[in-house]
Amino acid sequence: MVKNMYDYIGEVWKRPREGWLGELQWERMISWRKGPAITRIERPTRLDRARELGYKAKQGIIVVRSRVRRGGFNKPAIRAGRRPKRRGILKLTLKKSIQRIAEERAGRRYPNMEVLNSYYVGEDGMYKYYEVILVDRSHPAILHDKNLSWITKQKGRVFRGKTSSGQKGRGLRKSRGLKN
Repeated sequence: MVKNMYDYIGEVWKRPREGWLGELQWERMISWRKGPAITRIERPTRLDRARELGYKAKQGIIVVRSRVRRGGFNKPAIRAGRRPKRRGILKLTLKKSIQRIAEERAGRRYPNMEVLNSYYVGEDGMYKYYEVILVDRSHPAILHDKNLSWITKQKGRVFRGKTSSGQKGRGLRKSRGLKN
């Protein structure tokens, strides 16, 4: 079986902290941490994953790196009296995944574009980083693309949980034993 370029890229990304990619990621995290939370980038960091999720190197499609916090969700401590059980400070779980939050922030930053999908690119002690693929609904190159023209009829799909991570969070991935 012959491997193509995307297979090799995928193999390296299975263990991103090892080898030459680990050293490169270490340097990237330092610069990404200093930069803004949402950054438009020229090309995808993980080309294989971006292509799997629908990225094409054409006009009307951009890639944005989004930075979101890591870890659990802690609320500030309350000052008035409550039963300790009802304080609601520790062990809170958000209903949205961190990846979905990253997609929504990118969608808010670019209101004229639609979120197609996103993928993981790294993490450090404070943040997780995702790259979000955005599509311009009104661009002629997208309107005439037979594979992407469906997105021109949708608006706000990231906020309605229509992306891949949104569907996962809504429980639409499993059929619960029902076989069609």
